[in-house]
Amino acid sequence: MSDAAPTGGDAPQTLGGLGEAGILDDIFASLTTTDAVLVGPGDDTALLATSGRVLATTDTMVRGRDWLDEWSSAHDVGMKVVVQNLADLAAMGGVGTGLLVTLVAPGSLPAQWARELTAGVAEVSAATGVPVIGGDLSSSDGAVMVSVTALGELPGGGDPVLRSGASAGQDVAVSGSLGRSAAGLEILRRGDVGWWPPTEHAATAAEWVAYHCRPDPDLTQGPVAASAGATAMLDVSDGLVRDGTRIATASGLRIDLDEEVLARLAGAYEPVLGGRMALDCVLSGGEEHSLLATFPVGAAPAGWTVVGRTSATGPAGPGVWWRGERATGGGWDHFGG
Repeated sequence: MSDAAPTGGDAPQTLGGLGEAGILDDIFASLTTTDAVLVGPGDDTALLATSGRVLATTDTMVRGRDWLDEWSSAHDVGMKVVVQNLADLAAMGGVGTGLLVTLVAPGSLPAQWARELTAGVAEVSAATGVPVIGGDLSSSDGAVMVSVTALGELPGGGDPVLRSGASAGQDVAVSGSLGRSAAGLEILRRGDVGWWPPTEHAATAAEWVAYHCRPDPDLTQGPVAASAGATAMLDVSDGLVRDGTRIATASGLRIDLDEEVLARLAGAYEPVLGGRMALDCVLSGGEEHSLLATFPVGAAPAGWTVVGRTSATGPAGPGVWWRGERATGGGWDHFGG
């Protein structure tokens, strides 16, 4: 949004003071577009040139439930809500083509907050080349909610990589980090009671916090994995165990996690968080948005980390096993906690 001058003396502008037309003028001034957008924001609907089949996904963030203002800026929220949608497209082997953004907020919300939100959305949009093609505005009695719908396509017109395509005897691999976002969240939680990591670990801990607030996974790895023969894939939004269980259940098989590999990954967090919490971050930490996929043995692309192996199910049925026992946990249930 633009830096319009405040109204009413030195009082900060609010959304109510700007009005819907003023808010939209600010938003549109900050966004870029691409040649694929044939009709952009301003009409009843956008018109987007596509190659054929369309991927579509949506995510919503609500203040007080999905972020806290004490921990996350509006810029953080804008970046995060876009990234988590584009990660869903990448997990199908796709790339983004357009974003629809909705903001629901009270008229008393400072206009600067909405400007910073737009800046976060615009930053990811520009970095990924995925334009904002429209959206919606609505008022509320106090709730602040941001929702993004992302549209995408499959490069080369291939087929999507589903959760249900894994077979027994395949590698389970991760592109990117595990546990970094969860470690950042734990630092924030402990910071609320005045704790902060020792000086020698402070810079690293700050990086974890930054990743939790503004995740930056390598979204290009979705199409890379698809080209390498990924048989099942999703992004790690609810933790390795819970998301791995989704692949295992959809594909009807068992996943055994590699204790040595995951202990090594947890070692990065152990000096700051302690051994048990470090391992919890790696096994159950959500909002990572790295990609988790299955491949024929040895087919995982360069830079991916093999963290387990699939096998046929036994009497216990499909699921994820850790140290010889069925693993559970991770993620967040919006209604069950």
